[in-house]
Amino acid sequence: MIGRLTVLLLIPALVVLLQAAAELPAVGDGTSPAFTHVAPYYLEHAHEETGAPNFVTAVLADYRGYDTFGELTVIFTAGLACLLILGTRDEPSRPRDEETP
Repeated sequence: MIGRLTVLLLIPALVVLLQAAAELPAVGDGTSPAFTHVAPYYLEHAHEETGAPNFVTAVLADYRGYDTFGELTVIFTAGLACLLILGTRDEPSRPRDEETP
């Protein structure tokens, strides 16, 4: 019963995703909005607006700073979780000496 309900709910989502994918520009299309609006603006204004020594630094550090900071936070959290999981030891606890004051 649950399998059929899941399939019935996923079919409309699949149709919407396929329609959206059909309207995407082709890979490397020079007339897509990313090539005609965003990239020329970055190339023309990056050095004056940011003062960064190169375009990659300007885009990642200044124009997309919050996004890059969010990605770094996720990577740091995942690394910390891995260290905490892999760094735990299952050693038996030592009995305490109750005679010591």
